[in-house]
Amino acid sequence: MTQQITRSGLDEAVKRSPRKWVYLFSEGNATMRDLLGGKGAGVAEMTNAGLPVPPGFTISTEACNAYYETGKHFPPGMWEQVLEAIKIVEQQTGKGFGKKDNPLLVSVRSGAKFSMPGMMDTVLNLGINDETVQGLVALTGNERFAYDAYRRFIQMFSKIVLDVDPREYEQVLDQYKERAHVKTDAELSAADLKQLVGEFKQIAERTSGQPFPTDVYKQLEKAIEAVFASWNNKRAIDYRNFNKISHTLGTAVNVQSMVFGNMGNDSGT
Repeated sequence: MTQQITRSGLDEAVKRSPRKWVYLFSEGNATMRDLLGGKGAGVAEMTNAGLPVPPGFTISTEACNAYYETGKHFPPGMWEQVLEAIKIVEQQTGKGFGKKDNPLLVSVRSGAKFSMPGMMDTVLNLGINDETVQGLVALTGNERFAYDAYRRFIQMFSKIVLDVDPREYEQVLDQYKERAHVKTDAELSAADLKQLVGEFKQIAERTSGQPFPTDVYKQLEKAIEAVFASWNNKRAIDYRNFNKISHTLGTAVNVQSMVFGNMGNDSGT
């Protein structure tokens, strides 16, 4: 986009904090793997090379380590920097986080210095709720796509953030396919997926004991915390032990505007 990007809010948030915890992709480079993780440093390098990288930012490995040092609390000033960085991504994309018209959806991904494939957690389509899904329908003209993104988000968020057993979702999904006489998720109709969203939210509430979060900032907060927490899940610790990777490195968190690979048959994904 050609408009002037204002980042003064992020600069002010950094000044008020004990440390800079959040780096826009344009602020990093390939030499910053220790701080931004391999994924964050790579995305920064591609951004600076002028490649069409979807906008986003990286929360540093230092923030992850500080999270554990402060008894699993975000370090002072980190969340304020995240909020200001989201505003910049809104400017860069022309979309609004949590806004019904032209909603911004993001992915929240782990990214340590060394690649640990499949060991830590990722949340996609974050920022979707009952209001923003309507914006997605209006923008794409594709109700089925919008509700498929929504039900995928509920499944992923429930498993990773709310610690809900994913098998219950799969059982319900199988029942819907059986009733519709179809074999794959892709064959379910928009009406089926809309009903699934309602059922999935009920499963999440019943299993976790709390309503599924519709506030997009609460979704983001919980997803970032889940990625930090996944640094010390059993499979990640076992992987580091096996590959002789230090447990003190921490993981970065990459928050990036979504690009959808399931829009149609012309997608490379």
